[in-house]
Amino acid sequence: MLARVQALQPLFRNNAEAARTERKVPSENIQALQDAGFFLALQPARWGGAEVDPQCFFQMQMAIAEACMSTAWASGIVAVHAFQLALMDPRAQEDVWGDDIHTRVSSSYAPMGKVEPVEGGFRFSGRWGWSSGCDHCTWVLLGGILPDGTYRTFLLPKSDYRIEDTWHSMGLQGTGSNDIVVEDAFVPDYRTHKQSDGFAGTNPGVSSDSAELYHMPWAQLFIRVVSTPAIGAARDALAQYCALVKGKASGDITKLAQDTGTQMRIARARNSIEEMSSVMLSNFDTMMETLRRGEKIEIDDRILYRFQASLVIEKSIEVVDSLFSSAGGSSVFVGSQIQQRFLDIHTARAHVANNPTSFARNLGATQLGAGNGDFFV
Repeated sequence: MLARVQALQPLFRNNAEAARTERKVPSENIQALQDAGFFLALQPARWGGAEVDPQCFFQMQMAIAEACMSTAWASGIVAVHAFQLALMDPRAQEDVWGDDIHTRVSSSYAPMGKVEPVEGGFRFSGRWGWSSGCDHCTWVLLGGILPDGTYRTFLLPKSDYRIEDTWHSMGLQGTGSNDIVVEDAFVPDYRTHKQSDGFAGTNPGVSSDSAELYHMPWAQLFIRVVSTPAIGAARDALAQYCALVKGKASGDITKLAQDTGTQMRIARARNSIEEMSSVMLSNFDTMMETLRRGEKIEIDDRILYRFQASLVIEKSIEVVDSLFSSAGGSSVFVGSQIQQRFLDIHTARAHVANNPTSFARNLGATQLGAGNGDFFV
């Protein structure tokens, strides 16, 4: 599957301008990823899925991001919803995949929903932003807080919401992260996912017979899907930088060899990129090994992994800023590839999951003996 996805990089590069212009991932990219099996990567086998390990999934997302971060961001978010749906009541899975295993779901997890409990479920209304890839989906997962203060994700079909075209952004222009509007829709109780189930591993769609993958805490996958694309984009920014510098030196490598500033930028960038990738892959290696032993992942580890995921964007910003600052005059013109990586990574920082402040405080506090204050870990 990874080889199939890597083979699509030229297509994604060729379609990058169309993604920016249309402000959404081109349908050709989506179809190519579906044909490659990407959207089935985390889907249960009983619904035609591949049940790949998370580290394999994120290697694919990084490969997509090297060619187009917008495609990686939106398609990765859409694909990870198959994992969350697998945690939900089997009736919800039947609603979505019963007629077509390729049915896609978008999301917006901010707790913007107005929730009114009624018999059999909830009346649900609200407006949510940043629903990446929503134009290619026919279902949506939306966040809301119940009157008792608990958080749930609500699953709705296209007939219960509308998309409003609001995505005019400085970067990640091709993600199509438009607004979702819901007006007094009924959501049956079985089409909701409790945050407490995702945290404690008491998900109604998971049993002792389920693959180890689905015993992974839900948050550990989602937090990585909005940071990992930056690693692939930073890797491509480094490649773009090297090409630009070689061009300025007229291909004379001896000129570059004498420039210690250039050497240090490249060395530090390469090290940071490999470090971020290695930490992410190692975390998932460790978690999957733990689950295969039939053990639970310790909360202290989950808190640490949460913080490490939140650092990826800031580390990627350091990389791309260092490279962009010395990439030369051509980098400032519209259409510059390294400029696009700069804009994309900085835009990703606006996502709440990529702000490390609260996650650093939680990690530090728990190391000093305080209780965990984050239930999305």
